[in-house]
Amino acid sequence: MRPLHARYPFFAAARDAVESADVAIATLVAEDAPAVERGVERVERALMEGTVEAESPYSWDTESELLSYPISRIIVSLVETPAAVDKYARAEADTAYERMLADFDAGDDDVNSDARATLDDFLREFDLVGEVRAEPADNRRRGPSHYWVDVGPYLTYSDPDWGDHWRLVNRALVDGAVRVAREELYELLREATRRRVADGLPFSVRGSDAGDQLASALQPHVERLRNLLSDRGAVNVVYTDSVDPDHFPPCISALLTQAQAGEDLSTEAAFTLAAFLVGVGLDPEEVGGVVGETHAEALKTRATILADSSGSQYAPPTCETMQAYDLCVNRDDRCDTISHPLIYYETATKDAAASDADAATGEAN
Repeated sequence: MRPLHARYPFFAAARDAVESADVAIATLVAEDAPAVERGVERVERALMEGTVEAESPYSWDTESELLSYPISRIIVSLVETPAAVDKYARAEADTAYERMLADFDAGDDDVNSDARATLDDFLREFDLVGEVRAEPADNRRRGPSHYWVDVGPYLTYSDPDWGDHWRLVNRALVDGAVRVAREELYELLREATRRRVADGLPFSVRGSDAGDQLASALQPHVERLRNLLSDRGAVNVVYTDSVDPDHFPPCISALLTQAQAGEDLSTEAAFTLAAFLVGVGLDPEEVGGVVGETHAEALKTRATILADSSGSQYAPPTCETMQAYDLCVNRDDRCDTISHPLIYYETATKDAAASDADAATGEAN
């Protein structure tokens, strides 16, 4: 197994390396091998942070890193949560994209060149050799600034929703090929990666004795991920004229105080805080602005992943889940009447508005 395989586990050569290693995934899971822990982390970070990069990259050897990929695919299939596959595939593709850019910039003289991929490696991987041609380099150190991509693969991997400039009618088209900037070619390769990762997911794990045993062994990890994601869409965004932290539930106030003080936040805590702030109507930039300098970038990134045009894709955990993760603190009387942090905020906001209205009526009388 080469470090290159661990960096790009969706490459065909990486799959061959796993098969030739003759390592039984079921045995790894039964023994709770390091690859299982890394596979769980891979999925968790994909769903909550939009990356599959290890939190501590040097904690894993090449074999564990590579084997974590097929394990993560099993876990994603078992989670059975809407949008999990899409989130996971995009995270794998985005992580590969960042690695790709670093590798392409490193060049052949890099000391770790054996672990790095070249543009030609990617073109071969996706059967694009001969369908992508570089314009002659114009004395730029980084090589060609533009490429010609045959119209077939261009239409396959581009999406008009990326913007009008991706539409074929707005491109230079000569002899059946489309002219693209170098950065646009890399975007096409990212999309090719996303499709490769998503292909075949989710698949059925159960249905055989071996599959049932595998699912049973992974059940604690799968349940943990489900608990974090099970509230998706359960509560809509709470729209108010302005966000008032005085109406936050005690658990969220405690997390916000921790974040602003620069204290460490667990994965569950960071996810909960970001999802709640998105849920009360803050956009990612605003989230980054209220959580303190230490966590601003990390929570802004989480908020970007969690937010969409209709509000929070993943609502913060319910009160029951908060209790399970020891995040339910400083309970007050209102906590006994609600089941979700966003419901707390909604009722507190409405009660405050009603109280202000009553006070105004009293003054008028």
